[in-house]
Amino acid sequence: MANSKSAIKRIRTSERNRLRNKTYKSALRTLTKKYFGAVETYTAEPTPENMEVVNQAMSAAYSKIDKAVKRNVLHRNNGARKKARIARVLKKATVA
Repeated sequence: MANSKSAIKRIRTSERNRLRNKTYKSALRTLTKKYFGAVETYTAEPTPENMEVVNQAMSAAYSKIDKAVKRNVLHRNNGARKKARIARVLKKATVA
């Protein structure tokens, strides 16, 4: 256990930030999985309606990634890598 007053405050702060970061990362994983599911559905049956669902899921995932980067939950390079991964999956699905 921490001995100084400042260390006790720091523990409280880091715990609060950890929980906040956890919610962002969890939401990001959820949105990414929904996006990959939508792309899979589009690949099986490429219709304009399915493409619209894919675009909405992509937009939601991009938005959450950008917000996480803005709030320093993710490093900006990590956010860019996640967005590139998302874009690469869609490009592969539309070309094939």
